[in-house]
This record gives sequence, structure tokens and C-alpha cells, in this order.
Amino acid sequence: METIVSIALGIGLAAAVGFRVFLPLLVASIAAHNGYLPLDANFSWLGSVPAMTMLGVAAVVEVLAYYIPAVDNLLDTITTPLALVAGTVVSAAVITDLPPLIKWSTAIIAGGGVAAITQGVTMLVRAKSTAFTAGVGNPVVSTIEMIAAAGVAVLALLAPLIAIALVALFCWLAVRLVRKVLRSSSAAKQS
Repeated sequence: METIVSIALGIGLAAAVGFRVFLPLLVASIAAHNGYLPLDANFSWLGSVPAMTMLGVAAVVEVLAYYIPAVDNLLDTITTPLALVAGTVVSAAVITDLPPLIKWSTAIIAGGGVAAITQGVTMLVRAKSTAFTAGVGNPVVSTIEMIAAAGVAVLALLAPLIAIALVALFCWLAVRLVRKVLRSSSAAKQS
């Protein structure tokens, strides 16, 4: 059961990384530093004071930068590969009881995959917001993403199995949203 919980925790944190890269890592770092989050020995640096400081600065800069028009869309391009890597790393950091091959396969496929899905959906929503509101609605999107990043990260720490259920629901809704967008753009091209 402990292995399942650690995998759920990793996937939950990875999903949060898809909303904001550094904020969930900061939450994980603080939790690890305070002894609440057990880390794999190779990732003990995540709970160190220098890591918390660096992640704190990076999180503040990232959150504030998403409120600057045009920079937010540019950041989406930059943070997409970062989210995939960060989702993989944070998953691997908290999955402690599996052999390396299974651990890394799980971290890459599940952690990196769910971070990529979350990041992809946020990019799509921001692009639609930019198109429909000329960027005026983007601060609202940024605020929702920031709250989602912190909320999902904390939920993953407190109730990993509930977080994984929420992530599964989000992924299901994301697939539906992407299919709807693709259908509407296909119908618009045929008209």
C-alpha cells in the first residue's frame, strides 16, 4: 500500500507541476525539509535550505511573470519541456520503494506524462483566452493556474489517493476538451 501511495503522491505532484513548474517543487521542498515528505536518498537535496531558497525565488518570479502580457505565452513555450522534466524528477524523488527500472519508468511515463498533459491543457486555455480576450483574461487564467498548482500539490501531500482521482478526472476532462477543440477547428476549416 505504501508503494501505491508514493506513486499517487508522485503523480499528484507532477500534475501540479504542469500548472506551475516551481511552486509545487517549493511545496515539496518545504514538506521534505520539515520531515513530512520522505524522499529517495538521491533526492535529499530537495529538502535542503538552498533548494528551498532557490525554488522560492524561482516560484515568485514564475508566478509574477505569468501576469505580464505576452510574457505569459512565451513562458508557456519555455515551461512545457521544463514541466515534463520536473514532473519526472518530482515523481522519482517521492517513489522510494521500487527498483530503479520500475521507478524511473513510472516517473517518466506517469509523472512526466501527467505533467505534460496538464501543461498542454493550460497552454490551450491560455491560447484561447488570448484569442478571445486579446490577453485581458490571461491574469484570471494565471491566478487559477497558480491556485491549482498550490492546491493540487498540497492535496497530493495530504491525501495522495484523492489527488490521483482528481488528476484522473482532470485528464479525462482534458481529453474531452482537446477533442472538442479539434472538432470545432476541423468544422471551421470545412465551412
